[in-house]
Amino acid sequence: MDHHEWTWPAVHLSALRLGRRLGVRVPASQPHRWSFVQIVPSTGPADEDAIRAGRARSDDARSFRVTHWEFESDRLEGYDHGIGAVRLRRAEAADEGELLAVLREWRLPPSEFRYSWDTVDPD
Repeated sequence: MDHHEWTWPAVHLSALRLGRRLGVRVPASQPHRWSFVQIVPSTGPADEDAIRAGRARSDDARSFRVTHWEFESDRLEGYDHGIGAVRLRRAEAADEGELLAVLREWRLPPSEFRYSWDTVDPD
């Protein structure tokens, strides 16, 4: 794969550093299923303090949880999307370098990820 596929677009790297989730839809195992990988940055008391102050806190030392879920497509509408959901894999990354290593292993270029609100992320 091209080197550019394994670097973050600046806007998405900034989002991760601000504690924002990113996600990407990936092929599902069956036609009636829907599959999604999400990256959830760590947050802590300093982030909660920043939110109370009406701002976001950038942190280039965050850790990350990467999770691959599969859902029943007919359950995505409404609040029951967790019924029938299956976690296919999960990884923890201590920093941005480890996050890129996980994505390489899973063959998911960072350029494919979007803000969770620009995807069909059910969470």
